[in-house]
Amino acid sequence: MINVWIDEFTPCLKDSLTGDIIETEVVQIKRRSYLEKYNCRNQWYIDWETLLDENEIYALVIKGTTDVQGLIAIQPNEDYQAVYITWMCVSPQNNKEIIDPPKYLGVGGHLFAIAIDKSIENGYEGVVTGFAANEVLFNHYIDVFNAFPLKVLHQFHFMIDEINARKIKEEYTYEWTEAKL
Repeated sequence: MINVWIDEFTPCLKDSLTGDIIETEVVQIKRRSYLEKYNCRNQWYIDWETLLDENEIYALVIKGTTDVQGLIAIQPNEDYQAVYITWMCVSPQNNKEIIDPPKYLGVGGHLFAIAIDKSIENGYEGVVTGFAANEVLFNHYIDVFNAFPLKVLHQFHFMIDEINARKIKEEYTYEWTEAKL
């Protein structure tokens, strides 16, 4: 389930109050114990530790820290020749449904770019697919990313093709770190 807004196209995160640009890194999370604190009780929509067995989980963090700004769980899908986004959400401080204004802008787009990177790495040319959390977000992804409505497995099932994936990838910058949490 994908529950993020694409609020601003910005190469790095942008502090919504000061306008400061914040550099980011991507960290893979492999430890269930680390994911325990990212759960429904803490406004992360799902207990993220439950996703670890069947997914690769990545965190977008402030560069040089473990300050998580968003999480994404993905699975390479050979049948679709795409990376399937199982779950994606921003931290509560960046979630405009919880706090307005959010701390940082650009988190949602960065998470999509991470999925696109992993799609390219798996030989799927950047193609990603997933289910939007609701109709409003479904239409938002169609409008903002020119996503294609699949509606095959779910009423809000969409896909971003390789052409639009490249456009998204060009917008966002971050570093991949070898560290694993």
